[in-house]
Amino acid sequence: MEEVGSSYSRLCKESGAEPQETVLQRLHELPRGRLDLATQSLTTDTCRALGKLLQKEAFVTELVLSDCMLSEEGATLLLQGLCANTVLQLLDLKGNNLQATGAEALGRLLRQNKSIQSLTLEWNNLGTWEDAFATFCGALAANGTLRQLDLRNNQINHKGAEELALALESNTGLRQLDLRWNNIGLLGGRALASCLPSNRTLWRLELAGNSVPSDVLRAVEQAMDHNQDWEATFRENQARTRVLSKEVRHLQEEKSKQFQDLMETIDKQREEMARSTRTSAARVGQLQEALNERQSIINALKAKLQMAEAALALSEQKAQDLGERLATAEQEHQSLVQRQAQEHRLEQQEAAERESKLLRDLSAANEKNLLLRNQADELERKVKSQQDQLFLTRQELTNTSAELKIRTIQAEERLELEKKRSRQSLEDSEHLRFKEVEHMTRHLEETERAMLERVQRLEAVRLSLEEELSRVKAMALTERGQAEEELIKAKNQVRLEEQRLGHLEEKLRLLTKARDEAQSSCLQQREMVAEAQARTSQLGLQVEGLRRRLEELQQELSNKDQEKVAEVTRVRVELQEQNGRLQAELTAQETLKEKVAALERQLKVIASDHREALLDRESENASLREKLRLKEAEMARIRDEEAQRASFLQNAVLAYVQGSPLRALSPQK
Repeated sequence: MEEVGSSYSRLCKESGAEPQETVLQRLHELPRGRLDLATQSLTTDTCRALGKLLQKEAFVTELVLSDCMLSEEGATLLLQGLCANTVLQLLDLKGNNLQATGAEALGRLLRQNKSIQSLTLEWNNLGTWEDAFATFCGALAANGTLRQLDLRNNQINHKGAEELALALESNTGLRQLDLRWNNIGLLGGRALASCLPSNRTLWRLELAGNSVPSDVLRAVEQAMDHNQDWEATFRENQARTRVLSKEVRHLQEEKSKQFQDLMETIDKQREEMARSTRTSAARVGQLQEALNERQSIINALKAKLQMAEAALALSEQKAQDLGERLATAEQEHQSLVQRQAQEHRLEQQEAAERESKLLRDLSAANEKNLLLRNQADELERKVKSQQDQLFLTRQELTNTSAELKIRTIQAEERLELEKKRSRQSLEDSEHLRFKEVEHMTRHLEETERAMLERVQRLEAVRLSLEEELSRVKAMALTERGQAEEELIKAKNQVRLEEQRLGHLEEKLRLLTKARDEAQSSCLQQREMVAEAQARTSQLGLQVEGLRRRLEELQQELSNKDQEKVAEVTRVRVELQEQNGRLQAELTAQETLKEKVAALERQLKVIASDHREALLDRESENASLREKLRLKEAEMARIRDEEAQRASFLQNAVLAYVQGSPLRALSPQK
């Protein structure tokens, strides 16, 4: 790091100032990209040189300038240099008494710098200057890389808190915000609490020492818990989408490989057709040569006949015999020509039929690819809908638990005002409720673990299916070898293969029927899921009725309390009788509480049963999808085997056809 120290000294000399020895020593050390200049009084020249140095320096990732007594000019020069830095991630400006110009410089830094993730501004006076702090908050709203911000002891009032709330509504990157020991108050706390529902990224907000009421603090804590849960679910959804995208890519790669194999087979068949056309052309040439030779022989015979007629009149009988022989030869020649023409036409028809078959196979493969893509899209949509339903159920559970907690706290406060004896029972009931909440959280964790185990099982099934595919490929190779051996027996097995093709068509028809039945069962299961959702809505209505019943009971309790106070003021003599009545009423209240607890338990049991039913439906849907996929794989395997057998039969027939004319021509030669 001597180069950094030398560049710092060079910049100081260019500005006409001497470098500070402590700064040079820290620059020479520079452990792991951390520059610690805490409690060092830095001059404006040093700040200017450091700003120019850090503008292009790529080794410093953490800069600590706490308690350095920076002046306004020095802070602005240093922050101006950091605006162009692209490596710095942590900046500590604790205890530097930054004011209006410092806040504006910090705003420019947040607008221009895109690498700082942690910013510490503890023990400064940013909140005393409202306009400058407003510019700082506007820059914070536009920044998307800052993750942690420390604004403790900065004299921030309720107006500054309102500016921060406006910034948090549009900020999407901040995770932690520390505002302890400021002057936010009730208005500022409410403003911050109102902005939290629109911000889903902030999961930690400290407001201690700001004279904020307890209810506002509880609302902020609830919002932070909700944001934490939302972030956890968002990460889980991202992981699941990654897994699904990997599976879809794998399927696409397999389909592309299958399409390439199909194209290779088409190219091979085209080459075979070209070879057959070449061989037929060669055969036609040979036949033409034979015809030319025979024509020359006929011409010679005609010349000999003419000479024999002129020379020998007695050779008419021989000439007639020769004429008959010539006629038979011409008939044979014509029959041979006709046979060759018919064979050529048959070969052309077979080539056209092969091309049409190949085009049909191509269209079928394309349709299959489209169907698989549609199925993958449907699976993604179903996964998204199920995730949304899970998220909605979690939100409903959190809302109901929060409302129940608030109402129980109100009832406890009223009962504590009445008598000290009821406090013990209320504390016991709260302890039981906390245990139930912990039990619910454990149950949710167990369900999440079960889901992870199911995902692992599905991955194991996928691996086993890949192994089965490799085995099937090996079997196909062995069958190909056997098919080459069975080519000799192909003439006798043509009829058997036709019968097998008929049986296979019947099997395909049965498989299509089974697929239709599976689709109908899927539709029935969807209807059952809709019925389960209707049941959940009915359960929600029952919960609302129970809540209304609880409110009525609370009103009755308040009326009874008023009657008790009136009776105590009227008659002191009847205290003993009224104490007995009060004890009876307390027992009634305890019974009512027990009933409420029993109703809450019933609601939890019903919710757990509903969740188990939903999980069972999901497992059934997954099993049906696996069955459909297996059946489609079997259909594809059967089609591939039939295509291979058909190709082998075609090759055998071609070999037989190619060999038959040669044997027919051999005795004539």
